[in-house]
Amino acid sequence: MTIPLTGAQYEIEAGDYRATVTELGGGLRALSHDGRPLVTGYEADELPPHGAGQLLSPWPNRVDGGRYDFDGATYQLPLSEPARGNAIHGLTRWMSWSRIAHEGDEVTLRCAPAAAIGYPFAVQTDVTYRVDARDGLHVTVTAVNKGGRPAPWGTGQHPYLAVATAAVDETSLTLPAGQWLPADDRGIPSGPPEDVAGGEFDFRSPRKVAGTVLDHAFTGLLRDDDGLAWVRLDGGGARTALWADGAYRWLQVFTGDPLEPAMRRTALAVEPMTCPPNAFGSGEDLVTLGPGETVSCRWGIQAG
Repeated sequence: MTIPLTGAQYEIEAGDYRATVTELGGGLRALSHDGRPLVTGYEADELPPHGAGQLLSPWPNRVDGGRYDFDGATYQLPLSEPARGNAIHGLTRWMSWSRIAHEGDEVTLRCAPAAAIGYPFAVQTDVTYRVDARDGLHVTVTAVNKGGRPAPWGTGQHPYLAVATAAVDETSLTLPAGQWLPADDRGIPSGPPEDVAGGEFDFRSPRKVAGTVLDHAFTGLLRDDDGLAWVRLDGGGARTALWADGAYRWLQVFTGDPLEPAMRRTALAVEPMTCPPNAFGSGEDLVTLGPGETVSCRWGIQAG
């Protein structure tokens, strides 16, 4: 029996929504509505291209030089982005996640405490994917510290939103963010957040992406009465919308300009993050989980 690179495949569906979740990394491999892809998908026997759909834990984005201080000690993570000298996107995305429950419209996977070189902490992470016939995909990520000492933690996820156009230049973006975070050429913050007002990164009202190059973290998120921040991408008569609850204070948005032609500016990565790049270094919005403590966060995608 041949086993695909991404391991067991968990299919869930409700109404016109269909999703596929993978054993590898507990990631989102595919999501569609009425046959239209809402995210950039990939094959079961293919590694997620450029992080597509991957769940990022115990940190999203980058750690500068892989080095950080926590609770009076200094740690060194392996440099998983060697060209830039960073540790990137956490530890669990290349691990096998165990199935806890799987029904027609919902699946829950678990990553056992993911201690590793540079991260000697016992944090267990669960993810539940559920599809609703009306509201689309709901994702809940829950972390619990199973160890005997405090642990630093953050999370994010890496979907590439798709609509019915060949390029993001032809789409209209609504991004409810009042500030963007400057970064250097290694993706590490180089200064405090700046206001988007009147600038090229101001998408608080819908407007065309056109030639705007995006690979930035955004914060100061505007939320609806339910505390949700909504990103909307419109094009070709279709809409894909992503929402994130208050635990996600940041969104990384990426037009894919450095990618190979097959993925370059063909979809928009919108990554809900609980903390900004290099949070392990700066401590900004970093969660500290005491022994036995739990934290949960929710996000989702739906067709417009």
